[in-house]
Amino acid sequence: MASDPLITVLKLATEAEEQAAMQLKSAQFEKQKRQGQLDALNNYRLDYMKQMKGQQGQSLSANQYHQFHQFIKQVDNAITQQVAAVKDAEQQVGYRQSHWLEKQQKRKAIEMLLAQKAQKAQIAESRREQKMSDEFAMQQYIRQRRDK
Repeated sequence: MASDPLITVLKLATEAEEQAAMQLKSAQFEKQKRQGQLDALNNYRLDYMKQMKGQQGQSLSANQYHQFHQFIKQVDNAITQQVAAVKDAEQQVGYRQSHWLEKQQKRKAIEMLLAQKAQKAQIAESRREQKMSDEFAMQQYIRQRRDK
């Protein structure tokens, strides 16, 4: 059974599954990274808003007020882009996970085929041994009858 082509197929399927698992792990890491960046942007915006709220009693020039709004607008745009990046990363994780599950199912199917093949070979070997044992017992019986 060492030269069974299914063993080679199993090896290839296992390698493909491992590759898919690494791609899934990479996609999950990328999603976490992007989510971390989004969280940082949201926290930065919140801190900036708190800072500006602390200056509320002070008089702001029209230029300072305009710059504040422009800056918040830029941060909001960055947040919007990062939300899209996180959604894209989530889609990649979903795709990579289904790809990995597909490869895992294929490997398990090949393992099951190999197990069935081994079981059939074991049954055939058992039957062959039983047949030889029966023939030996029959020959022994015939010799005993002849010798009497």
